[in-house]
Amino acid sequence: MEKVTIICVDDQREVLSAVLKDLAEFEPSFLLEECESADEALALMDELDADGQFIGVIISDHVMPGKSGVELLTAVANDNRFIHTKKVLLTGQATHQDTIAAINKARIESYFEKPWDTEVLVNCVRTLVTEYIFDMGLDYTLWGDVLDNTIVLRRLR
Repeated sequence: MEKVTIICVDDQREVLSAVLKDLAEFEPSFLLEECESADEALALMDELDADGQFIGVIISDHVMPGKSGVELLTAVANDNRFIHTKKVLLTGQATHQDTIAAINKARIESYFEKPWDTEVLVNCVRTLVTEYIFDMGLDYTLWGDVLDNTIVLRRLR
């Protein structure tokens, strides 16, 4: 079975733990990975790609030491290996300019402010990972009980 990974990136351990807790229902159907910096996330993506794994969704904070979340998500958007990877910015400190850059340069699919609504985040990730599976041409039936059925039905028409 293909392995699809959801990566969460935040330099604050407590925020990272909260996001992973909220997304726990996606395990074991999907792999949940955590990174504390943009560079760590990019290295992990290289490693997962080399192992033939898929990166379905990356959720990143914006304000982090080193590269910002917008810089990370822009790098992902510009890497042909991850052209279908869905990108989410989850932050409490992005300015209006940062948000515009995330939309225009990183081509993010969604933006959440901290604190986020767990149900809305989970539903968003469910939709995005479902779209990713179809965009990649993967066998959606392997994840049937976890996917967004509305998207599945629409894609099957």
